[in-house]
Amino acid sequence: MNPMLLADVTLEALLTPYVNNLPISAGTLSALIHVALLAGFFGLPAGIFIWAERKVSARIQDRLGPTRTGGKFGWLQSLADGVKLVQKEDLVPKSADSLLFRVAPYIVVAASLSAYLVLPFTENWSALGLDVGLFFLLALMALEVLGVIFAGYSSGSKWALYGSMRESAQMVSYEIPMGMCALVPIVFAGSLDLNHVVRSQISTYADFQATGCPPFLNWYCFNLIGLVAFLCYFTCATASCKRAPFDLAEAESELVAGFLTEYSGMRWSFFFLAEYASMFLVSGVATALFLGGWDDGFGILTGLKASGPALGFVATLLGAVIFMSKASILVCVQIWVRWTLPRIRIDQVMTACLKYMVPIACAVFLAAAVYPLVAATAVGRPHLLPTSPIGERAQQH
Repeated sequence: MNPMLLADVTLEALLTPYVNNLPISAGTLSALIHVALLAGFFGLPAGIFIWAERKVSARIQDRLGPTRTGGKFGWLQSLADGVKLVQKEDLVPKSADSLLFRVAPYIVVAASLSAYLVLPFTENWSALGLDVGLFFLLALMALEVLGVIFAGYSSGSKWALYGSMRESAQMVSYEIPMGMCALVPIVFAGSLDLNHVVRSQISTYADFQATGCPPFLNWYCFNLIGLVAFLCYFTCATASCKRAPFDLAEAESELVAGFLTEYSGMRWSFFFLAEYASMFLVSGVATALFLGGWDDGFGILTGLKASGPALGFVATLLGAVIFMSKASILVCVQIWVRWTLPRIRIDQVMTACLKYMVPIACAVFLAAAVYPLVAATAVGRPHLLPTSPIGERAQQH
């Protein structure tokens, strides 16, 4: 399949009659609309999870958290924080490289936002449908480290430089096992297209009645190899998002604020906007790869889609709610871990990656490649469960 904006399938046909006399094509306009929707959604999780982190951390520490701004539960606290940051003065240190210092936050935000292009929120609801969707997403996520390096190097501060060097070493190291673990579902499904990976995990209620195997057992996290890959991936993803106990780049007890030391106002907020958006992004990727994506796990949505177009559209909307709920639960786990575990030393961070995460990732990747062959020899099919999708596409070829 050629790269294609899935928005064009519906929006371009809808807009064509109205743009004949305009100096812009329907395809370009539909792409701009889709990007605007993604940009709006990009900031939404950040605001929600900033509020959630305040409330979750308060509950863990036996506090109340926000209780005044926006009502009893402080719903508007994130908005109030944004208004405060807009009013702060935007300072650039005298010794800083002005151009790189100003550009760095936008590189981080652009890398995180661009990765949302291939994230499948529900069936056929991704901005860009690519056969190499996972590789495209991982490549864009890797660009975020450039903004961090520019921020530390251009600040003219040794604390910022130390923080950026720590972060670059950490992110580059943890991307290796994270990418290898993300390839395990790719091996199982036989495709790099995230939409296809999710579809390969979906089973119907009719399959459940015929085999007695619940549909959610087709999710790759319920396979032993997939479970280990999921846990390793999620650990590495937490480290790549600079979250505690891996937040050595911003260690305030050692480096003041790390690569953020010289930033203030909106430029400072852009880094945190990208961090919380990246938390939801890596959680969304984990949902698509290991947790069935938009599938409810009981065959309800597949039944609704088979009942007609109207119920099919309802099922699509419910799928988006299910996908975002799963990803949000994983974000809450990251928040929970941050406020539960103490920060570890930088040498322990690198040791955990090189001595443990990388060997585990290599082992599960090898096991994922060998498992279909062993199962085919033992039971005559590339999987053990009667409705499992593992290896089916490879077997067809």
